[in-house]
Amino acid sequence: MAKPKKTPRPKAETPKGFRDYFGAEVTRRAEMLRQIAGVYHRYGFDALESSAVETVEALGKFLPDVDRPNEGVFAWQEDAEGEKPGDWLALRYDMTAPLARVYAQHRNDLPTPYRRYTMGPVWRNEKPGPGRFRQFYQCDADTVGTASMAADAEICAMLADTLEEVGIPRGDYIVRVNNRKVLSGVLDRVFGTIDAVAETMIEGNPTGEERKQAVLRTIDKFDKVGESGVRELLGKGRLDASGAYIDGVGLSGEQIEPVIQFLTSKGSDNEETLGNLLATVGTNPTGAAGVLELRQIADLLDAGGYGSDRILIDPSVVRGLGYYTGPVYEAELTFEIKDEKGRPRQFGSVAGGGRYDDLVKRFTGQEVPATGVSIGVDRLLAALEAKGRFSDSAEGPVVVTVMDRDRMADYQAMVAELRNAGIRAEVYLGNPKNFGNQLKYADRRGSPVAIIQGSAEKEAGQVQIKDLILGAQIAAEATLEEWKERPSQYEVARGDLVSTVRRILDDQGRG
Repeated sequence: MAKPKKTPRPKAETPKGFRDYFGAEVTRRAEMLRQIAGVYHRYGFDALESSAVETVEALGKFLPDVDRPNEGVFAWQEDAEGEKPGDWLALRYDMTAPLARVYAQHRNDLPTPYRRYTMGPVWRNEKPGPGRFRQFYQCDADTVGTASMAADAEICAMLADTLEEVGIPRGDYIVRVNNRKVLSGVLDRVFGTIDAVAETMIEGNPTGEERKQAVLRTIDKFDKVGESGVRELLGKGRLDASGAYIDGVGLSGEQIEPVIQFLTSKGSDNEETLGNLLATVGTNPTGAAGVLELRQIADLLDAGGYGSDRILIDPSVVRGLGYYTGPVYEAELTFEIKDEKGRPRQFGSVAGGGRYDDLVKRFTGQEVPATGVSIGVDRLLAALEAKGRFSDSAEGPVVVTVMDRDRMADYQAMVAELRNAGIRAEVYLGNPKNFGNQLKYADRRGSPVAIIQGSAEKEAGQVQIKDLILGAQIAAEATLEEWKERPSQYEVARGDLVSTVRRILDDQGRG
């Protein structure tokens, strides 16, 4: 009789494109979320926690570079094998599409305008890469129900304040603002209306809308390839750095010129840029309306003390999602970091957003103006790490060691006193037989202090307190004489346990 096959053990590995987060990483993220939420709350936004799962229909076809809604997302069909298969469901890929559904569903119970913030993970079924994961955190703030440019100006100001709150100083960031209406005005100069372009298309050639999207994607590469590179990509094409040839959009020289004029219209300050943009769009009404909106935003920000050193009108900002209808904005960190090959490069974008007046209309049939921003928390954490804001070691708990198994109640009493005083602490729960292993454990935990009480200390009403941070410094740097003058372990009265630990933590800067 054949032996039954053993069930293979599952592989202990994270799925491709995902990762696990441990102690200090989770703590840092939680602290950043708290700081961001504090700024959003200060601006008058209310918290919202919506479902992580939406119908594919509700999410819509707005994922970047994806034609079908169930591509690029983690989707499944309810009861797919049944007689009547159910809805297609998907994990949310951003926080904006779910907000449109929430507002449409609950609008009669919500104030207008409705100001909400939300934070949590989103999921994208895209090819992972270095620093690019399929699950990541976003912090969004949106205002739904007003067409006022004051809402957009407020979002930009709040974004600047948030970056400073989490530790990005002025001079290390810039919030860049553009307007899709200005872009539309420029593209109308290039193509004419979509209908006019469509009439000239030969079967099999790209539609007018597809060519417009190709131009937008090319404009978005301006920072990387410069004016000459954009000219080539708008025309026949160009060789990239690897030597590969990239096909161009196929515009004529006459069509390319307004796009280049638009991209190079950024002046020395917001006022000069606005003047250049107005000249670029000419008499196009859509473009002129976009420039007027940008002027209103700039004036409001200037009144609030947010100059062009912090928030800048920049024509090169495009933003990838197709639902933006007006102002768009992007927060960029301007300091340099080293890439994996040691080459200097700027850190880049950590947040973006814009106005999306048509998104709620998908559900209600009525236009509902809205604007908002999304901060990439993981990108922002990486930026702070690159700036050296985080220490390499985690701040662990005070460890109460165990010298006698039968006196566990005494040790639990000590740790309870420390915790009640607001001090992070734990009792060693491993095998206490080897005391050296207990100290190794405390070291591995990044513990600042170890508490020791054997039978002799118990009878004398004393405890031994070991300053592990000072001990490590002495071991690494001090001479024998200095070691004697600066003992890192000493006895104190049992009643002074909490106050002594508090003083040591304060001296370490951890109090």
